[in-house]
Amino acid sequence: MIRIVIAEDQQMLLGALGSLLNLEEDMEVVGKAKDGEEAIALVKKQKPDICIMDIEMPLKSGLDAAEELKGDSCKVIILTTFARAGYFERARKAEVNGYLLKDSPSEELANSIRVIMDGRQVYSPELVDIAYESSNGNPLTAREKQVIKLISEGKTTKDIANELSLTTGTVRNYVSVILDKLNVSNRIEAISRFKEKGWFK
Repeated sequence: MIRIVIAEDQQMLLGALGSLLNLEEDMEVVGKAKDGEEAIALVKKQKPDICIMDIEMPLKSGLDAAEELKGDSCKVIILTTFARAGYFERARKAEVNGYLLKDSPSEELANSIRVIMDGRQVYSPELVDIAYESSNGNPLTAREKQVIKLISEGKTTKDIANELSLTTGTVRNYVSVILDKLNVSNRIEAISRFKEKGWFK
């Protein structure tokens, strides 16, 4: 039986993840934490095989907790909305075993856990994009480019969510990351900056 601790500050998501993984015949959720500090305490107490962590949590982020657990026998999977180069780089330095995005299908998480238990690492394909960013300096990932292209076509958050099979919350997160990366304050400025740089293909 694969013993799992989950750390996630959104209570509804924490409950849903726990229920989903408990449905797997070879998995058991032995602890749930709502921040990084609780996660570390639970890992030390329960000695799980795997700890699944969000990044942005109160008291201690998932990356801080992963750095603290480096070298522990418990394997760490980061499960986040954010495909950011800085986060990914830090996660790799903390030697996490997996980095997955929340918009991945739920069965992908269970499969990734099994692959990681076999001693391999699992990174979301979009992060590989980030790691090998194109040499023309475009900071956006493939998914972020899709989002900005749809914004430039006048699509709403809801339209984009439907077209890319994402939740509206995930689309809003992508938009905020795009504005952050392009150093602009709204969607119109983001489109102008992107055009200016000749990044629309």
